[in-house]
Amino acid sequence: MPPRPRMLAAAITAALAVGAQAVPAAAADGAATGPSATTSRGVEIPAFYTPPSELPGADGTVIRSEPLPLALSLPGIDGPLPGLATRLMYKSTDANGEAVAVTGAYIEPAAKWRGDGPRPLVAVAPGTMGQGDQCAASMALEHPLRLNGQTVSVGYEDLSVYRLLLRGVAVVVTDYVGLGTTDRLHTYVNRVDGAHAVLDAVRAARSLDSSSVTSESRVGLFGYSQGGGATAAAAELQPSYAPDVELSGTYAGAPPADLTEVTEAIDGGDLAGALGWSLNGFLQTEPALRPIADRYVNEAGEKALKDLSTMCVGDALFAYGGRSSTGWTKTGQSLGDIIRAEPALQAFLAEQRIGSRKPGSPVRVATGTSDDLVPHAQARRLAVEWCDKGAKVTYVPVVLPGAGSGLLNHFAPLLADQGNAISWLTDRLSGRPAGSNCWSMPVQP
Repeated sequence: MPPRPRMLAAAITAALAVGAQAVPAAAADGAATGPSATTSRGVEIPAFYTPPSELPGADGTVIRSEPLPLALSLPGIDGPLPGLATRLMYKSTDANGEAVAVTGAYIEPAAKWRGDGPRPLVAVAPGTMGQGDQCAASMALEHPLRLNGQTVSVGYEDLSVYRLLLRGVAVVVTDYVGLGTTDRLHTYVNRVDGAHAVLDAVRAARSLDSSSVTSESRVGLFGYSQGGGATAAAAELQPSYAPDVELSGTYAGAPPADLTEVTEAIDGGDLAGALGWSLNGFLQTEPALRPIADRYVNEAGEKALKDLSTMCVGDALFAYGGRSSTGWTKTGQSLGDIIRAEPALQAFLAEQRIGSRKPGSPVRVATGTSDDLVPHAQARRLAVEWCDKGAKVTYVPVVLPGAGSGLLNHFAPLLADQGNAISWLTDRLSGRPAGSNCWSMPVQP
């Protein structure tokens, strides 16, 4: 199958997995309009997503909330199935120590929690959604598939959310810093921004009137790909950033722990557009890198960065799949070559490395052995580094044959392992102690 049809097949598979439905752009966000509403690729971003000029002081404080209609919902005797959703905006702190507003969604499940203890909470960190505000995971819960001729957005994370809800687990989903909120760009794969957004989502969920979870509820983190990086970083930073958010367990699937290696892997591949999202986010976080970008990025590269800043993952697959970063530079060098030539870039990416701190709670690291998009080797190395620090690690190599496509090699382990990952996490939420297979790492693939 040629690359573009193969990518389309993967997108359709993801859409079917969550029962997605197409909606016209004009109906995408209902009547949520106002002077602060904006538009991204033909999709109206509700005024809800525009942060106020002043933010509260405490991280996790809810700034505003409103009911969120779930696209995939059925009437039930005690309320809608699988639960009652609330759109929320809460305060967090970014990598520069500045206050930032983050959006997301909380879903109170209709199903009873049948494990030990009070109803638990899981913070879901979405996989790659894109950089356009219309790509936010909270919007995808309302509109799982957008096809309006200008953007293609698939809410594939809805599947993991619903599977958790059916077990009676309350779920809070973060949109991350800058995704959905209209005041800044999404800082894609930023370690600190992602970790803080996840941990502060837990704090926000606890304080909602619509939430049955309390400070006594056990808490877990769940994420794959970009989400796996965010939950892995959150597990590391929780002891220092959020000691009040005690974690029972963290699932980090296919975590991009070493962005230098990930950069090399995705360049020229199906998700080459993610290079643009990374650069856009890095330049926003660290303006001192701008002179380096100006020195290397050519006109085509600047155009691509601007174009990608409003794209969702589906858009990037079709528009930039298979592209090489050499076409974006004045020197013809790849982004990997430039990183090797620039100590400032090396230092910045070294700060983004996950694995230098010990998680304070059990973690489950899963990685597809054939994954060449978010390379298996660097994800496995994360597990080894955590084991060396004395962390309680469950390492799971997902052994699948190569599919001939980086995107499919990366996506297949998500589906193959998701049920086991949820079972492992719900065991932790029930109070069952976690084991560790660090002793077996020398013989694990």
